[in-house]
Amino acid sequence: MGKDALLEVKNLKKYFSLGKDRLLKAVDGVSFYIKKGETFGIVGESGCGKSTAGRTIIGLYNRTKGEVIYEGENVHQMTGKERFAFQRKMQMIFQDPYASLNPRSTVREIISEPMEVHGLYPDKKERLERIYQLLEDVGLNRDHANRYPHEFSGGQRQRIGIARALSLDPEFIIADEPISALDVSVQAQVVNLLKDLQKKKGLTFLFIAHDLSMVKHISDRIGVMYLGNLVEQTESANLYKNPLHPYTQALLSAIPIPDPDVEDRRERMILKGELPSPINPPSGCVFKTRCPLAMDACQTIKPEWQEVEKDHFVACHLYYKDIHGRQRYPQAAVLK
Repeated sequence: MGKDALLEVKNLKKYFSLGKDRLLKAVDGVSFYIKKGETFGIVGESGCGKSTAGRTIIGLYNRTKGEVIYEGENVHQMTGKERFAFQRKMQMIFQDPYASLNPRSTVREIISEPMEVHGLYPDKKERLERIYQLLEDVGLNRDHANRYPHEFSGGQRQRIGIARALSLDPEFIIADEPISALDVSVQAQVVNLLKDLQKKKGLTFLFIAHDLSMVKHISDRIGVMYLGNLVEQTESANLYKNPLHPYTQALLSAIPIPDPDVEDRRERMILKGELPSPINPPSGCVFKTRCPLAMDACQTIKPEWQEVEKDHFVACHLYYKDIHGRQRYPQAAVLK
């Protein structure tokens, strides 16, 4: 793990029981760290387990196995007052700005509820001023405080959700696909707002999304997730410059280039087949059923998580070498 990490996730697993010994392995052994003040992005297709990972980290789901360490303390072992205090430090912005806000409450009531629960700003006038300030921080105004969620657009509702997340002065925010339900014209505005708030308030973000181009814009480092597993992790710029895992390469090749001549000439890496079920994931490498470079070792041996170059990690047999630096699987040298 990295030095001076604010959050450490160690071999995190979250399985859901479906009865009769059937398990849905939503998150299946994920490890990463996040330093104070940075943004770590998790990207992957729908169903890969990235949102479940975020909800398990914050404690909305109980973990099946593994550890979530925040400032040296195990999140899932916290109880009572310790757990209550932790809830102020870590907050969440949810994906759906329509479902995450109570339609029967005014904006003022939505933002003030966490304050009431934690006993902050007991003076009503002071609390109201705090609500006004939060609304202005997210690009709204004090006149919006007495309106209801249905009176706002999707982008405005997400700003209200952000203001609610900020109401307890958190240090760490998990943004669970905060732009996926918004119009494309609004997405960049919300991402830029999060970047401005991070700089202004010294926030740390876990940013979850399936749009690699947007994740690159906001993240310092990125982890690529597939079927409950991290398959690659490195700095944002390096991931785009030197993607190693075939799945990462496929995701990047799907991003359109705003130059018709370049777009027509470039080769796309199109994955065949459907995403396997997390109820019955493939043995060996989880990506083998869709990987155009799959080899014999992929069928039965799960790739190890390894540092191929400084701060660039990947789980793929194409890059696996033994302690002497020799290619473990000779076929990989030919495939690359």
